[in-house]
Amino acid sequence: MFNKIKRYARNPYYALGNDMIQRCPHMMSDKYYLSVLWKMKMGYELDWKRPKTFNEKLQWLKLYDRNPLYTTLVDKYRAKQWVADKIGKQYVNPTLAVYSSVDEINLDTLPEQFVLKCNHDSGSVVICKDKATFDLEAAKSKLRLATKKNFYWEAREWPYKNIQHVILADPYLDDHCGNELRDYKFYCFNGTPRIMYCTNKGVDIYESFYDMNFNPVNISHGFRRFDPEMIKPSGFETMKRNASLLSEGIPFVRVDFNQVEGQVLFGEFTFFDWAGFCKIQPGDWDAVLGDWIELPADKKCK
Repeated sequence: MFNKIKRYARNPYYALGNDMIQRCPHMMSDKYYLSVLWKMKMGYELDWKRPKTFNEKLQWLKLYDRNPLYTTLVDKYRAKQWVADKIGKQYVNPTLAVYSSVDEINLDTLPEQFVLKCNHDSGSVVICKDKATFDLEAAKSKLRLATKKNFYWEAREWPYKNIQHVILADPYLDDHCGNELRDYKFYCFNGTPRIMYCTNKGVDIYESFYDMNFNPVNISHGFRRFDPEMIKPSGFETMKRNASLLSEGIPFVRVDFNQVEGQVLFGEFTFFDWAGFCKIQPGDWDAVLGDWIELPADKKCK
């Protein structure tokens, strides 16, 4: 009890915030919640008036860059039409079915291989490679929990707050050679892709950063690099062009692509990479990436 009193006396703002995050996070304003969470995860106070690093500016953008278009873009279902209109439907993985609840899922109408996922979050993906052995009830259980969860509350990524939740059935993608599909994630700044990283989809995450000439760059989120280095995909220039078109007018957005048998396919938009809480190594790059984000001049920190 004495230690708790000392903690409150030393810094009541964060001491109270720590307790509220555990007990009643929904009662905290976005700014208060993010200030406390930042101190907990990053170890120092976030300067809202003078953010400098990449991660600091992502937190700022959560509060002060609230373009309603972003809700459409993070919606994995509704973003597809927007992307098709922008760069062409040939770059969009078609949707097999859309369900408002798990009870609507009908395996008889789906191919032998497919993917089920929610449109409003990250991680609620169920892969079916063989309908004969697919555990539909387990899939429904996972997706049912996900549909009840508002992803916004975890890190106050506001574009997710008002998405109408649905479940998608999409075609299963692989390279048809038995190799794991790669994600190519482009960091884009006002329509200019400047750097990208490639990741696998396995349990053990590998990650390698490259510049726009596909030269390796020494940046890390703490995961192992691919060894040997990745081979430049044949559709890399197409990815760059599409990333530029899709990110026009947006201070920062990560635009993801896959490549299947030489065909480039759009993956998703992410406005706050790792929610802005994954430390970038070496630290100098956090500042460099931060310099590339130009905060909108017409929006002022309060």
